[in-house]
Parts: sequence; structure tokens; C-alpha cells
Amino acid sequence: MAKIAVIGGGAAGMLAAGRCAARGHETHLYEKNNRLGKKILITGKGRCNVTNNGELEDFLDNIPGNPYFMYSSFYRFDNQALRALLLDMGLETKVERGNRVFPVSDRSQDVVDALAAYMKKNGVRLHLETPVEGLRISEGQVRGITLKNKKSLDFDAVIVATGGLSYPTTGSTGDGYRMAKAAGHHVTKLYPSLVPLKTAEDWCQELMGLSLRNISIRICNEKGKCVYEDFGELLFTHFGVSGPVILSASRHILTETEKGYQLLIDLKPALDEKMLDHRLLRDFEKYSNKDFRNALGDLLPQKLIPVMIRLSGINPEKKVNSVTKEERKSLLRLMKALPLTITGVTGYHEAVVTSGGILVDEIDPSTMESKLVKNLHFAGEVLDVDAYTGGFNLQIAFSTGYAAGDSVCGEE
Repeated sequence: MAKIAVIGGGAAGMLAAGRCAARGHETHLYEKNNRLGKKILITGKGRCNVTNNGELEDFLDNIPGNPYFMYSSFYRFDNQALRALLLDMGLETKVERGNRVFPVSDRSQDVVDALAAYMKKNGVRLHLETPVEGLRISEGQVRGITLKNKKSLDFDAVIVATGGLSYPTTGSTGDGYRMAKAAGHHVTKLYPSLVPLKTAEDWCQELMGLSLRNISIRICNEKGKCVYEDFGELLFTHFGVSGPVILSASRHILTETEKGYQLLIDLKPALDEKMLDHRLLRDFEKYSNKDFRNALGDLLPQKLIPVMIRLSGINPEKKVNSVTKEERKSLLRLMKALPLTITGVTGYHEAVVTSGGILVDEIDPSTMESKLVKNLHFAGEVLDVDAYTGGFNLQIAFSTGYAAGDSVCGEE
């Protein structure tokens, strides 16, 4: 039996510790906060999107950052294995739109409780409010940890699962990157990802709170090249835009200072330009004697109409039967590509994940063990692997945590 330290009481750390202990190792989990899973508690608006019910290929398609590093750990512990483990701990899950998996109770606290129960069942020794200062390494092997209070503890192996930089109020303050660098690892450039976007246009503020469903978006760089496109839901905010499609799009705008990106919103993706023109003509005929401002209610949300009229340049009091063909075409183009100028992202305090992390070339993908330091493992967001929204990031944490816990100090 080996003595193992797990640093971090989030998704990756709790699963790693539970699996370590289940294999018979004396396992100690160190968490700087006074409670476990603080970040889990706020995910999915407090409901916790624990995983996705898709196939392996769906997961790989939704991981823009180093997807193939995840092959081994996904095979070792996949989404169905996670759901089975949670069920074994008394937590039922359900599948919603987009194959997103949530607890039936809609309570993220129940996910934390299930993982805590898994650790307790297997005898994990929990140390809350116990921040770890660093790793003790000698002769190419990890020997233990040093606590913030300078106390030095001996361990046969250490798993670092400290999270990234996103939501720093939950305790994700980059400790793992510092420890990895001290151990000789390289950390790639870090960016906030899955984060709302700030825009230059002030009319977004007028639309604050308006949610557009079933729209499509394109993100184009300063050369006009499309770098990302998606279909789904968008939300206007006082500073710009948010919502699922925007969070995923932000992964492709990886700096707060990058300029030149444009967001184009297709308000009617189900209709091509010819079909939309027919629809406009039909509505214009229906409201031919009304003012233009009163002719768009069948096509657009009421809150959006004044903005669209202003951007179209058409006099709102103009009779519909006087709207010219060119004006109608201008409105059509606006509806198919409503433009917004992106000025940046809102930052780590609103980012779901951190893009970047410990260079995966220096990590064994099947065991999560460092290739540089024996018996040192890393798991979760601290690694340079990240995904889009939909439960994929939490599954990365669970799968890498399980892989580390399942292989630390030799596999059975």
C-alpha cells in the first residue's frame, strides 16, 4: 500500500482520490477551501452539466485543444462509467438538449455530495482549509509536499488537480501551474475561455436580457476569414453578448487585447436569402398600408425591431408599400448577417475554463504521470486540454482524474 497526496478538491481531485483509495492506497486529499467542489457548485447555473451523453467522437470533435491526448483516459473512464458511478452513490442523471447530462435533482450540490460519498466510502482522508505550498522533488522523483504553514509531509506519489485560473473566487488561482514549472514542466500560454464577449456597439445594451434561440453565428478575423461558426442560443448583455454559442466561439478569440474580430449573427438560418426575401415580401404585402416599424413583428422579437430599423437606415414611419427593393434587400442582408465588432473577452472571473496549461507532450496520456518526475501526476484543468460547452470539460476532469487515481504507483 502506497501513501498518496491529492492536491485539489474539485472534480478531478475528488475522483482521483476516490479511485486511489478504492485501490487500497492510503489517500490524503488537500483542499485550500473550507468545502469541496466550489467550482462544481456554480457550473450549469447551479445545476451542474456533469458530462455529455455523446459518443467518443463527439467528445473529440468538441475538444479544440489537444483532443487525441484524451483517447486513453476516455476509454478508461467514459461518460457512461461516470453516470454509473454517480448512480452507485445514489445520484440519478438525465439527458437534456444537446446530449447534456444533469442530475435529475437539478442540484449541483448533489454532485459534490455524491463524489464526497465516493471518497468517504473508500476511506479518503480529507484535509480542508489546508493549502499546499509546493512539491518536494529529489533525484527525479516526487517525495512529498510542503504545506502553506511550512509543514513538510512525505508521500510515495502526488496527484496535482488544482484547476486553472477560471473563476478565481472558487480557489482556482494557478497553483498547479506554479508547481508544474517548479518540477521542470512547460506551461503553455494561458487564456480565459468559454467566456462572454465585449462588443464596440452600444445597441447591445438596449437589448440586454434578450435571448435569441435557433440563430447561427460566424466569427471572422480581420482578413474576413471565418474562424468559427455555430448554431444555438445567444444572449445580449450590457457589455456585449453571451450564451452557449458565444462561449464556445470565445475559444477562438484567445486574448483580451486581440482586435479585428467580427461577429455575424444570422437571425434566420433556416431560410436562405431567396426564401427570406419571399417571406419579407409576404409580410410587406400583409402590412402594406402600415408604417415600416409595425411590419416586422412576425419576423423579429419586439425588443430587436427598433435596433434593426435603425441599422437598416429605413425611415420607421415610411409606409411599407413605399419601401424600395434596395431597402428591402438591405434589411434582408442585415437579418442574415447582423454585425458586431468584438473588442475582447470579459476575463477569468467569468470564464468557464482556462485554455492552455501544462504541456501534454510531457505527460503520459494513459496514466497522467509526468514524463519528467516519477510518481507525479496531473489531472483536470491544469492540463493543456479544453473543450466547448456541453459537459465536455467536466468529463475531461473526471476522466483524467480517474486515470491518475487508477494508475498511480503502478496499475493493478
